[in-house]
Amino acid sequence: MMKKIMCVTSIFLFFILSCEDVVDVQLNEAEPRLVIEASINWLKNTTGNEQSIKLSLSAPFFDDTIPPANGASVQIEDSSNNIFQFIEDGSTGIYRSTNFIPEINETYELTINYNAEIYTGSETLKSVVSIDFIEQNNDAGFTGDEIELKAFYTDPANIDNYYFFEFFSNIPVIPTLEVYEDEFTDGNQIFGFYTEEDLEAGDIVTIRNHGVSERFYEFMFLLLQQGSEESGGPFETQPATVRGNCMNITNPENFPFGYFRLSEVDEVTYTIQ
Repeated sequence: MMKKIMCVTSIFLFFILSCEDVVDVQLNEAEPRLVIEASINWLKNTTGNEQSIKLSLSAPFFDDTIPPANGASVQIEDSSNNIFQFIEDGSTGIYRSTNFIPEINETYELTINYNAEIYTGSETLKSVVSIDFIEQNNDAGFTGDEIELKAFYTDPANIDNYYFFEFFSNIPVIPTLEVYEDEFTDGNQIFGFYTEEDLEAGDIVTIRNHGVSERFYEFMFLLLQQGSEESGGPFETQPATVRGNCMNITNPENFPFGYFRLSEVDEVTYTIQ
């Protein structure tokens, strides 16, 4: 009987081991495109003169590194023909300016010359109201033991407003991004919402509320929808490439990814109680 058991066990193990195989997922690789992260953030109570723009190249899905786009010429121009040059910091793909002049409702044009092709984008710097206060609830979540935060702000009445919230914490989790618009909350006190199951007393959360344009709201709304857990995951076929407000005027088919955004920003740092 023991021999039969040993024999069956050996056959079972041989079957398992012989069926192990490495699955090599073959993904189509497109030519790299320019990725523009041009987020001009004017924090309240600062001059807003120091700004940066990050340029990189798209990479295959399984690559661990994102290559920087080096050697570009980058500038922003306002409607008064003031030109702000952004100079690359070493070979990082991060381009910096120390003399930018932010002005609410001013329209700015971004121009990038990279690999002999010209990329442009235009956007208006939007204002934002201050965060009124933070409310903490320790009984949130399905199990009633998660911490949630509500960042309350008062929406200006009779004006179309769009908001972009960022929530960063000192624990190792991906920042939370949310967008809101005031179609049904015009003139009311409303809130940005944040919850994270690993938050504990003493953790620090940085909350940023940005004023954004309607176009950026729609752009980010689509991105967040495609990246949500309900979207089907990274291997689901996306309905369309989400295009930003930048274009390649030299070679339109080689369009860039990313967005050119300008925002007034209110920032609050909150310690979990």
